[in-house]
Amino acid sequence: MIKTVNLQKVYTTEEVETTALNNVNIDIDEGEFVAVMGPSGCGKSTLLNVLGLLDNPSDGEYFLNEEEVSKHTERQRANTRKSNIGFVFQSFNLIDELTVAENVELPLLYLGLPASERKQRLDESLEYMGIKHREKHFPQQLSGGQQQRVAVARAVIANPNIILADEPTGNLDSANGNEVMDLLTELNKNGTTIVMVTHNSHDAGYANRIIHLFDGHVVTENIRE
Repeated sequence: MIKTVNLQKVYTTEEVETTALNNVNIDIDEGEFVAVMGPSGCGKSTLLNVLGLLDNPSDGEYFLNEEEVSKHTERQRANTRKSNIGFVFQSFNLIDELTVAENVELPLLYLGLPASERKQRLDESLEYMGIKHREKHFPQQLSGGQQQRVAVARAVIANPNIILADEPTGNLDSANGNEVMDLLTELNKNGTTIVMVTHNSHDAGYANRIIHLFDGHVVTENIRE
């Protein structure tokens, strides 16, 4: 499913060179729920951006579904993202000018699906996430927990086989955070592979494997029973 070989990411300016990822080797199987932990600045979000094809590695290889994708063109990367990957961010990243329904429907528009199929998937997704009654509301009219439910609905509506989540409960209270983690766990039980960056050891406890990063290196991996 996901495999990196000696993955490196170096940011260079005129005065300094910063290594964000240093020879990172990971294997993530289909259907796993993996948490990535480590102190601020250790490379967690950089790794997630590379796995999500939002950023290029400086060196090394990245295999997604057994295909080496790190050297793909931007169009190829965009097509791979649309068909394989859903994103959930700490700050929700909803579009304020769009309603809940319009935000969630966006990935289906990018895929060019007919209106009837979009409507069916949208209704099913909103019902599943418990936000159907909010479909005509705008993001600023929702609580943080409701906004993150919208973000999760948008991430999964195109049926991606991978969800990449960057601190998905970071802006939520504990009750809403637990609800979001329960949603991710349910998606994982239904077969979706989840890779989640988190500082929160409680959230990491939902994963079946924890990868620890430090200064751009994988330092330990813990498999949970």
